[in-house]
Amino acid sequence: MAALRRLITQNPNHSSLIPSTLLISRRGIASKLFVGGISFHTTEKGLLDAFSQYGQVMEAKIITDRVSDKSKGFGFVTYASEDEAEKAIAQMNGKDLNGRVIFVDYAKPTTRLVGGMPIARGPPDPIAKN
Repeated sequence: MAALRRLITQNPNHSSLIPSTLLISRRGIASKLFVGGISFHTTEKGLLDAFSQYGQVMEAKIITDRVSDKSKGFGFVTYASEDEAEKAIAQMNGKDLNGRVIFVDYAKPTTRLVGGMPIARGPPDPIAKN
């Protein structure tokens, strides 16, 4: 973190070196919200418009199925500050968006498996008998 801080303070042209979203997330300022119960007809622009009235939205993403490219019915909204995120949770949780009641909460950190899927490697170990 100190190296990142040094790079920013020594180079006034830091914006070209490091994306702003990385800087915000590294500082712990940005707050990512989980939005569930989204209508399958809601677009990312619609999600952005609905949540932007509560603060500066850095990103609005609707999760889609890899094969069919259709919405899975949930998404994420990232705010520039935690205060804006709290305000959005208070105002949008349980509200109607495009005919569906949505629920909004802080997103949980992802836990990734290596390669995305567990791999079976041969038969199970024999059970030890006492």
